[in-house]
Amino acid sequence: MIDAPYAFAEQLEPGIARLLARNPSPFTYFGTQTYFLGERELVVVDPGPALPEHVDAIIAALDGRPVAAIACTHTHRDHSPASRALKDRTGAPIIGCAPLALEGIGPRADASFDREYSADVVLQDRQSIDFDDGKSLVAVATPGHTSNHLCFAFGDALLTGDHVMAWSTTVVVPPDGDMAAYMQSLNLLRERSDRIFYPAHGPAVTKPAQLVRGMIGHRMQRERQILRLLGEKPRDVPDIVANAYPGLDQRLVPAAGGSVLAHLVDLQRRGVVDEGEGEIWMMLPRHD
Repeated sequence: MIDAPYAFAEQLEPGIARLLARNPSPFTYFGTQTYFLGERELVVVDPGPALPEHVDAIIAALDGRPVAAIACTHTHRDHSPASRALKDRTGAPIIGCAPLALEGIGPRADASFDREYSADVVLQDRQSIDFDDGKSLVAVATPGHTSNHLCFAFGDALLTGDHVMAWSTTVVVPPDGDMAAYMQSLNLLRERSDRIFYPAHGPAVTKPAQLVRGMIGHRMQRERQILRLLGEKPRDVPDIVANAYPGLDQRLVPAAGGSVLAHLVDLQRRGVVDEGEGEIWMMLPRHD
């Protein structure tokens, strides 16, 4: 891993800056990226994990400027816990996604939910807040990674949280992660005309439409792969993962299993596969 500019706010373009938290992992890349929107009055997006050094770095980056709101895309622990310390130190309200404290099937491999998160204002799809002399932050509902996930539109830039990232596919783990909802949310973004995506982990996406099309294609290819494997014989999730992800880093196996399960649950709802005894999945007969 190369050195990352922790504790340093990088100006990406007028009105948008980024600060990297020191929480690198296979699921966070170099860490969670906290964004500062505005110039004289700011909105802080995804304040990140409750690391005192990161909260101190956020305060330093504010440089005395007022905070209109602290916005959270979703409530995994690498995104929202610092909102409380930041609210205490700035007096700004916490806005954005709704509270959610569900756990996946089995231990989560990416990040568990922030059970203490509480929003002063929950934004619904297309709701907005105005700040910094006429600028707006607009919520874009994008369930899938989690049911409460929001992206935030700021002019022609979209802050995508964990919904779309350039360096990795998004983890979708039932019961809260929902593959059908995730695909619908990808299609929603495909129909937008955003100039650039700023994800919570990894580099900016300068060709958003191209990346989203590729992500949709990847998920459709993964579905076909799962169906091909089940067409050979009934299988459980670990067997599917072993065959669909050869040579996968063992740290990522639980996440891959969650995504496979999300595909299977979606296919089950569509009447294509079903789960038998012993968590064995099988193809259903077609009735053409």
